[in-house]
Amino acid sequence: MLVSASIHIRNCPLVQGAFFMSLYHILLCESIFIKMKKLFFLSMMIAPLSMLAQLSYPATKKTDSATNYHGTILADPYRWLENDYSDETKQWVAEQNKVTFGYLDKISYRAGWLKRMEEINNYPKYSSPSKKNEYFYFSKNDGLQNQSIIYRQKGLAGKPELVLDPNKFSADGTTGLGAFALSKDGRYAVVGKTKGGSDWRTFYVMDMKSLTYLPDSIEWVKVSGASWQGDGFFYSRYPTPEKGKELSTKNENHQVYYHKVGTAQDKDILVYEDKANPQRFHGVFTDENERYVFLNISDRGKAKDGNALWYYDSKSSDKKFKPIVAEADKYDYNFIDEFNGRFLLLTNDGAQNNRLISVDPNNPQPANWKTVIAEKPENISSVSAAGGKIFVTYMKDVTSRVYVYDYNGKLEREVKLPALGTAGGFGGEKDDKFVFYTFTSITFPPTIYRYDIATGKSTVFRRPEVKFTPEDYITEQVFYPSKDGTKIPMFITYKKGVLKNGKNPTMLYGYGGFNISSTPSFSPTRITWLEQGGIFCIANLRGGSEYGEKWHEAGMRFKKQNVFDDFIAAGEFLIAKKYTSSEYLAVQGGSNGGTLVGAVINQRPELFKVAIPQVGVMDMLRFHKFTIGWNWIAEYGSSDNADDFKNLLAYSPMHNIKPGLNYPATLVTTADHDDRVVPAHSFKYAATLQEHYKGTNPVMIRIDVNSGHGASNLKKGLETAADIYSFTFYNMGLTPKFKEAKPAPKKGF
Repeated sequence: MLVSASIHIRNCPLVQGAFFMSLYHILLCESIFIKMKKLFFLSMMIAPLSMLAQLSYPATKKTDSATNYHGTILADPYRWLENDYSDETKQWVAEQNKVTFGYLDKISYRAGWLKRMEEINNYPKYSSPSKKNEYFYFSKNDGLQNQSIIYRQKGLAGKPELVLDPNKFSADGTTGLGAFALSKDGRYAVVGKTKGGSDWRTFYVMDMKSLTYLPDSIEWVKVSGASWQGDGFFYSRYPTPEKGKELSTKNENHQVYYHKVGTAQDKDILVYEDKANPQRFHGVFTDENERYVFLNISDRGKAKDGNALWYYDSKSSDKKFKPIVAEADKYDYNFIDEFNGRFLLLTNDGAQNNRLISVDPNNPQPANWKTVIAEKPENISSVSAAGGKIFVTYMKDVTSRVYVYDYNGKLEREVKLPALGTAGGFGGEKDDKFVFYTFTSITFPPTIYRYDIATGKSTVFRRPEVKFTPEDYITEQVFYPSKDGTKIPMFITYKKGVLKNGKNPTMLYGYGGFNISSTPSFSPTRITWLEQGGIFCIANLRGGSEYGEKWHEAGMRFKKQNVFDDFIAAGEFLIAKKYTSSEYLAVQGGSNGGTLVGAVINQRPELFKVAIPQVGVMDMLRFHKFTIGWNWIAEYGSSDNADDFKNLLAYSPMHNIKPGLNYPATLVTTADHDDRVVPAHSFKYAATLQEHYKGTNPVMIRIDVNSGHGASNLKKGLETAADIYSFTFYNMGLTPKFKEAKPAPKKGF
């Protein structure tokens, strides 16, 4: 079974919902970043200024909207932009895109950069196989397909058979696969479709014998997977939202239903809801044998960071849920497996770096818990069970260490990884003889290994053939001091021969929140940045899980300023050590990382030449009023609380834009279908920035269509990345070594 098969996670804006995907939902996501080399031409140094002379931002109307926050009245003149579907907002989007793409169209090498990204991304990409009865299932992308395709084969030597092709879901390739969950006997599969990058899912049922769809259709599924039991499955949904208000309204009253195959949705059985606590997530899932049914409850809207866990035994006549942990508070409890009638749970209760415990479901009081694998100095990042063994992945200085234990917690061996990097996988069923895992690092393309459980031997199963030479690049890990002296890890990657002369284009990436680690991984798109002599840096800021819950807590709520200090210190370190200078330093972050970028350029605008805040939470006073934004109160706090309000106002990106500051060249990115961090955050932020900044650097917004919190297909992802890198180089006055190509066609606005 896969770690955290439960329905609880620290629901960050960036990854929320991803953990609900079945083991068989294997869409490989590779982060998209960039790189370039330094060629100085006087004409290119002047070009951005001459372009800006012709740049005129659309006029954005202001209203007298305001809110009284605990006696402090704050104007909110662009609140009308929160109405995502109004004609007025659509017109504003069209006018902003016209300016932005007009600017980007004039960058001569923009199309060349996109072409190079397409070239290096054009190689077959596979997921690890997952076994279900006689078949192995896996995904494959031939290279530049917008969506990965699901295949299966009998045995590892069998001929692959196409199961479903998400590229055929829609004409423009923006409808993707949001879930793929097979029934225990492999007879049926739930296929979840998502349109335009939205978090909403529509579930369908596929007959795995004929590979055809049954009439079943389940709508308005969100923050949910599909967990089978018998001839049906559990899923979670919200009541049908008001038409045209899917992005702007709160999602409340998360309900759990059971759907029987072959029936209409209106016949589904309501399993659980809690109308008295509308801002809770509820999810029901089963163990491998479908005997035990678990209910997972989180209450993050009340600033509670953990989860409750209930269950019932389907062999019992009593089908009412009974508590293992009755109330959600500050600790996590994630079901891993059942062993001899006891439940194995991964928890940070009594162990900030996590431990594995054994609980008697009939006597679940904490005094009766048994520690199976004790806490260590290194944080446990994941646990899975397969083949009668427990696979535990620890994080040591942001890289993976994997160990194999028996069910009594006895250490048997370490899984020898090929290098320092990130390992994931190791999931399976109790009778499996081998498992698969994937290993990657910054210049190590994701490679799939087969691990023999009896012998402990790993062999390469699939190695990607990327057209680049890893030996041409260097990755350093440094530990630099933050403002308060805390040592912060950072990975720095560059091409051999790059001189530390302060003139290298450098992209500094950060996230810093929601207990999410920024581990080293490979991105072919990023290689195009490194090829041009650029430096790429990942700062492992506080707020993540790099060093357990203590590290996370040091960067959340009232300690959020630590995250910004860590990021600023990373930039200062890179400049002090001559990797780069303020004229060649760019900062990039998405979602919570977009908040990070917005905050630091308010606090230290002179430190950076370019800023790329992507799909960020930019209005920290109203984030909880849209879709599932209330879910982030556990991380940020809420402006409804007077103390939280003061803290949030101190760093809220939109509220700290000040006239007279010389902001970096800023490209805000968002998408019209982002129903996680709604685009109104970026709309209002960009309008405020354009109002107050009167300098010579461009400050603009790029709004993608039919896309969401992440790119809805590969083409859109590459286009966005090429625009970001081109914008960055152009505003550094640099020219990459690409053939000049005709400008990319203008977007449809």
